[in-house]
Amino acid sequence: MPLGYGFTSYGGPEFQRFLDLPMPEPGPGELLVEVHSAGVNPVDWKVREGKHRAFLPLTLPAVLGREVSGTVIRAGAGFAAGDRVCGPTVGGCGGYAEFALLPAERVARMPTGLSFTDASVLPIAAGTAYDALETLHLEPGESLLILGAGGGVGTVAAQLAVMRGIEVAGTASATKHHYLQALGVVAYDHDQEPPRADAVLDLVGALDNVDGGRILSVADPEVLAHHGARPLKRNGDPGVLAVLTELVANGKLDPGVRHVYPFAEAGDALALVEAGHVAGKVVVGLPTGPRH
Repeated sequence: MPLGYGFTSYGGPEFQRFLDLPMPEPGPGELLVEVHSAGVNPVDWKVREGKHRAFLPLTLPAVLGREVSGTVIRAGAGFAAGDRVCGPTVGGCGGYAEFALLPAERVARMPTGLSFTDASVLPIAAGTAYDALETLHLEPGESLLILGAGGGVGTVAAQLAVMRGIEVAGTASATKHHYLQALGVVAYDHDQEPPRADAVLDLVGALDNVDGGRILSVADPEVLAHHGARPLKRNGDPGVLAVLTELVANGKLDPGVRHVYPFAEAGDALALVEAGHVAGKVVVGLPTGPRH
């Protein structure tokens, strides 16, 4: 039976375990993919804790993970068996598994030169960064402040902004300043007062020191309302993923993968992300695919 890694009850990591799974059956508009790599995101442990139960109801046990790369096994919806693809999973879960279902309309083919490892972190984290910049409508010469610039979304947002001629400042822990500066970001510690900017991308829910401007934030709804901010969310345009895959394949964008765990250590990968302040993106490599 295919193997997956998930949880049996809402709560802490003690409910995480490997699960024997039936082979997924794709429905209309879905692709069955042999997973080669799965991105690990903070939302994964939040799903396990039940924080997203209101809008992401799951039947337990459930498999964690919502972004993957792999090879199409069951052809359909314009894709052929053997196609190298990346995309979000159906239903926002199921990625930490040997096989997963992907919605064909949100999947991108992987161009030559793009590794499965890098591709697996583009659908959610990098896609969110791209969508954020589109929503903020910044012009060349304007300024952007990224709160939490050292994470997976922040580093991609910073690179995309610099490409557009936007002046970028960001807050991050001191260990991440050198990398951010190499990307063209003016880096600040979290406890420093950040500069004013034309727009703010808040990735840590820290709006207390933010004054004015266009604001996108991951903060709670009541905090957003108090600061006149809008929620940060992924729009899901499949064209965005195609753009991102080309940028990475051509060496113009660093997706920031810094930690690759074997499937047997999926729990350790999630624990690293849950502990917070991890530098770069974390992925889980599946034994079914080539490790490149």
